[in-house]
Amino acid sequence: MFTGIIEGVGRVVSVEETNGGRRLGASADLATDGLDTGESVAVNGACMTVVSSQSGSFVFDVSAESLRRTTLGAFAEGDAVNLERSLKFGDRLGGHIVQGHVDATGRITSSRTAGNSQILRVRFPERMRPYIVEKGFIAVDGISLTVVQKGTSTFTLSVIPFTLENTNLQEKGVRDRVNLEIDIIAKYVESLMAR
Repeated sequence: MFTGIIEGVGRVVSVEETNGGRRLGASADLATDGLDTGESVAVNGACMTVVSSQSGSFVFDVSAESLRRTTLGAFAEGDAVNLERSLKFGDRLGGHIVQGHVDATGRITSSRTAGNSQILRVRFPERMRPYIVEKGFIAVDGISLTVVQKGTSTFTLSVIPFTLENTNLQEKGVRDRVNLEIDIIAKYVESLMAR
């Protein structure tokens, strides 16, 4: 489980195609010295298992399911990635409850400056519409953000300078794809109501 508060931005340092999946390596400016094999790390919001690590980098496998649902299949060496280690009991929950289970990908359709913030508009798949609400949480490439406005097929975000400077959003532009994870509570409520 994660919070959507990004701990660092790394870079993809290796890409290897495997039987039906991929093995990726990433540099990490978060503390990797204590990063254990088997530990969970959110990479652009997708929960990945560390298969090996050394000082300053780690390696993880990406399953066919994760390749299908996320942007990880398009990663190339040098790409910037948002990184967050999993929560420990007693940690502050500074963002919102993020599972690292990406629901779908969206696409940035516009970007403009308003005051000191960057206003991003993101197109989302139709099936996600019931779960996106104004002033509600959404994880975008693993970043806990608040929906400013919801349209029929897009939502807007107001990204403050600190978030822009300390995540991969500083390198994202119009037409770039991003991973989206909706609030888990909404999905549970829907499941209970369906009974």
